[in-house]
Amino acid sequence: MDVERSQTGLVRVVSGIQEERFAWNLKPGETFDTPEVILSFAAEGLTPLSQQYHRFLRRNICRGPWKDKRRPVLINNWEATYFDFNTEKIVKIAEKAASLGVEMMVLDDGWFGTRNDDNQGLGDWIVNCEKLPGGLDPLIEQIHALGMKFGLWIEPEMVNENSRLYRTHPDWALTLPGRKPAMGRNQLVLDLSRPEVVDYLTEAIGKLLREHHIEYIKWDMNRSMSDVYSRAFPAEQQGEIMHRYMLGVYALAERLTQGFPEVLFEGCAGGGGRFDAGMLCYYPQIWCSDDTDAIERLTIQHGTSFGYPVCTMGAHVSACPNHQTGRTTPIDTRAVVAMSGTFGYELDLGKLKRTECTAVKNQIKRFKRLNDLIRTGDYYRLTDPAENAYFTAWQFAAEDGSEALLNLVVTHPQANPLPIHLCFRGLEEDAVYELDGIDYFGSQYDRDGGKAIEDGIHKGMRFSGSTLLYAGLVLPQLFGDYPSVQLHLTRKG
Repeated sequence: MDVERSQTGLVRVVSGIQEERFAWNLKPGETFDTPEVILSFAAEGLTPLSQQYHRFLRRNICRGPWKDKRRPVLINNWEATYFDFNTEKIVKIAEKAASLGVEMMVLDDGWFGTRNDDNQGLGDWIVNCEKLPGGLDPLIEQIHALGMKFGLWIEPEMVNENSRLYRTHPDWALTLPGRKPAMGRNQLVLDLSRPEVVDYLTEAIGKLLREHHIEYIKWDMNRSMSDVYSRAFPAEQQGEIMHRYMLGVYALAERLTQGFPEVLFEGCAGGGGRFDAGMLCYYPQIWCSDDTDAIERLTIQHGTSFGYPVCTMGAHVSACPNHQTGRTTPIDTRAVVAMSGTFGYELDLGKLKRTECTAVKNQIKRFKRLNDLIRTGDYYRLTDPAENAYFTAWQFAAEDGSEALLNLVVTHPQANPLPIHLCFRGLEEDAVYELDGIDYFGSQYDRDGGKAIEDGIHKGMRFSGSTLLYAGLVLPQLFGDYPSVQLHLTRKG
């Protein structure tokens, strides 16, 4: 997409397929369908522009039974176990999660083939019975007995050289003739421009979904495209392969989502590497980033929000110290950030302190209570993380102005800082709003067992909409490592 502005103020936007490495041999009588483009315009700035995108994507692009449904709060075992797990470990994680209110257990990478590390097994979608004696069904039955749903990780677009699939069909991988392939995470990309590869994956993944009671699929793609050369096409058609590949991806996703409409599919590409409107036609949510650090996520989710609604952003409360950055953040602050997404957990809940377990219970209850507002409300960026080093704040407001949720995380505590002063957005000027939820999270509040210190504002206070919109609220100074706040308002008259 190219955007140009001339010296006379004329703005010209040109959208189309990237010219580099693309060519299509269009024969007489044939047609070619270009990708669809979504364009939106708002004269009032980026906030209404992004809200228009949010509504359009939620209502017109996302499809299927999960389009407007609340997604289950999940626990993913990846950061708790990586490849080192068995049935007993997974059940133990699930038991603790179920006791705290988590609704779904997701088994991540390592359950199939000879998959004990990144070097092997991709492409062989057969259960590893050494890790999971008896296969998936005994594990799934135990998960369901806990009252939880069961989800599974797959990466169908990739293959390891050390796999049965590659040894049988080495020509199914995208590689350059006569050259050693460029590896990414020890993986090669399967050639989904070939219909037989799409057919194989449709059957392999479809078999899993037919034979096992799986309610969620996390669909990963953990490397970028390279060595894009298909052995199924002549030299003069190699410029078509990238486009044909994506048509194959769409065909595979269409078959599986239509064949198993009750399954919740989440896209995931090295985090947010394939976060686009095309994939949202098939998956109503996409893993926002493999960087699970809550403070990093503030910037990631802020940027993603310009185009995509919160209900499409996969976000989890992860382990601390964080496995990507080494940072330690309070578990409630991690939850405040992850609630601006589909919300789940990615850690071993059995290793938490008793007070942290209580916090998790309360987080899940709070998220369920606020879910409709978070999922469908108008999103407002109250600060820019790149410009405000002290804190990051954002807000949800119901489209009818009936309620609002303000979220704030202090990212750089300061000595003797200026007061935190925020004005609300999206409320009715003439209405009266009651502060019916106020939660402060941080080290200085732990002394009172997590009870919020009500300094200046408190639960039950009422304000006019015009006061909140134009005068705003001043919050008490927040101390410690990454404290956070959530304020909930409802219209009373």
